[in-house]
Amino acid sequence: MEKEIKHIVIVGGGSAGWLSAGVIAAQHLNTPEKSIRVTLIESPQINTIGVGEGTWPSMRNTLQKIGISELEFISSCDAAFKQGSKFINWRDDSDNDFYYHPFMTPQGYNHHDLHATWQQYAPEQPFADAINHQSPICQAGLAPKQLATPPYAAVTNYGYHLDALKFSQLLQRHCTQKLMVNHIIGHIATIENDGDGYINAIITDTGDIINGDLFVDCSGSHSLLLGQHYGVGLISQKHVLFNDSALAVQVPYPAPNSAIESATLSTAQSAGWVWDIALPTRRGVGYTYSSAHISDEQAITELQAYLASSLGQEQAMALKPRKITFEPGYREKFWHKNCVAVGMSAGFIEPLEASALAMVELSAAMISEQLPRNRRHMAIISERFNQRFDYRWQRVIEFLKLHYVISQRQSSTYWQDHREQQSIPLRLQQLLALWRDQPPSRYDFTEQEEIFPSASYQYVLYGMGFKTHTGSTAAQFNVPQTSAQLIAQNKQQITQCLAGLPTNRALLSELTKEFNHE
Repeated sequence: MEKEIKHIVIVGGGSAGWLSAGVIAAQHLNTPEKSIRVTLIESPQINTIGVGEGTWPSMRNTLQKIGISELEFISSCDAAFKQGSKFINWRDDSDNDFYYHPFMTPQGYNHHDLHATWQQYAPEQPFADAINHQSPICQAGLAPKQLATPPYAAVTNYGYHLDALKFSQLLQRHCTQKLMVNHIIGHIATIENDGDGYINAIITDTGDIINGDLFVDCSGSHSLLLGQHYGVGLISQKHVLFNDSALAVQVPYPAPNSAIESATLSTAQSAGWVWDIALPTRRGVGYTYSSAHISDEQAITELQAYLASSLGQEQAMALKPRKITFEPGYREKFWHKNCVAVGMSAGFIEPLEASALAMVELSAAMISEQLPRNRRHMAIISERFNQRFDYRWQRVIEFLKLHYVISQRQSSTYWQDHREQQSIPLRLQQLLALWRDQPPSRYDFTEQEEIFPSASYQYVLYGMGFKTHTGSTAAQFNVPQTSAQLIAQNKQQITQCLAGLPTNRALLSELTKEFNHE
C-alpha cells in the first residue's frame, strides 16, 4: 500500500508561504481524520520590499476561508480598498489622458455587445464610464461600500492595498495560533531525496530534521527546492516584457487626513511605468523599468520628478528609493515529484495588474482542494497542475503585453520596441486581428477560471482607443430598448453611489475605530 500524503512542508514565509499554509490548514484542519499536518520553515532574515501591494477581489474569499475577520485584516495590515487600476498617460504622449480598469463586470456582460451599445448610445463617454459605474466612484475617491455593509460584502467589487510585511505577520499569527501550523525558524542546510528522487526531508542549520510528504516551495526568486534542488529552469519572458528593474520607496502623506486613492495609479514613463499604491498611513510608490532602455540614474530622476508633483522638489529629492532587480519569466513546470512551487519561486513577470498574489491564491487553492492521497495520485494531480498554470502564465503575459502593444506613445524606443511584431506572442497577434472586427468575448477565453476575463480586455482596449468595427452583426445582437436602458441605469447608479458612498479615508477610519473598540 502506498504511503499517504499526511505532512505538508512549506519552505519560505512571506505572503506566498503563509497564504499557502492558511489555505491548506483551514481546509484540512476539520477533516474527519484530522490527519493532515502543515509545517512552515522560514529564514530568520526575511527581506521584504515593504512598499505596498495590491490584491484582486478574490482575496476577500481567501481571507474568509482562512477565518480572518475583515476588521482585523484592515486594522492589522494598514489596508485600504482597491477597486481597480487607473492608467495615466498610457494611450499616447499627451499628459492628460487616463482610463480605468475597474474590478466590476459591466452590466449586460455576455448578454449585449457592450462595444456596440457604447458606440451607439454614449460615444462621448469613456468606455468604462458608459457601461460601469465603478470608475466614476474611483475618480471621486469613494469607498466600495458603506459602514453598515457587512464584512467582505460590497456595493462595488473590491480588493485591497496592503502592507506586505504586516500581512505576512498577521497570517503567521493566525496560522500558528488558530490553524495549528507548526512554525520552524532556520536556514535550510540540506535537502535529502529518497531512492525515487522525491524529497524525503529538509535539515536546517540548527539541526532540525523535517520529514514530509509534499513540499511547497515558497522561497521566492531563489526557488530553493524546485529551481536549485531539482534544476527546473526559468522560461525567460524578457523578449516579450522588457521590465527587469524597479525603484521602490515609501512616501508620506502631506497631512493625516489626505485622500486615499481608490485604485492603483499606473503612470507611464519613458522606459516603464510608476505604480502608486495608497495605504491609510502612507503611499507605496515605485518605478518599474527596462535596464536595457534607461540607466538607473535616469530612472531615479524620472521617479523624483513624479514624486515632486505631489511632495515638492525638496522632499522628493530627500527620499531614497530601493533598487530591485528581477528576471521576468516562469518555471518550465511548477510541480515536480513531490515539490510544487508557489509565488515567485514559480515565476514573476512584473507588477502591472497585480497578478502575483492572485496566482498565489489560485495555486494554494488548487493544491488544497486537489490534495493528492498518495504518490500515484500525485502524479496525475501534478500533471494537471502544470497544464493549468502553464496556461495561466501565458494568459498573464498576453494581457500585460496588450497594454504596451496598443499604446501609441512615440517618445522613446521602449514603447516602440514593445510594438515590434517579434516581441508579441502569436496568440495575442491573432486576437488583436480578430478584435478589429469584433469585440473580445467569452468565446476568446474558454477556461472556467480565466485569469483575466474578456471584460478586462475590453476595458484596456477601449480605454486605450483601440478601434473595433461595429457592423450589422453587433446591431442584431443588441436589443435597442434594453441597450439604451443599460446606459440609463448606469448613469442612475453613478448618481446614487456618488451621493451615498463615503470616502475611502472616512470609511477606513470608522472601521479601524470599530476594531479598536472591540
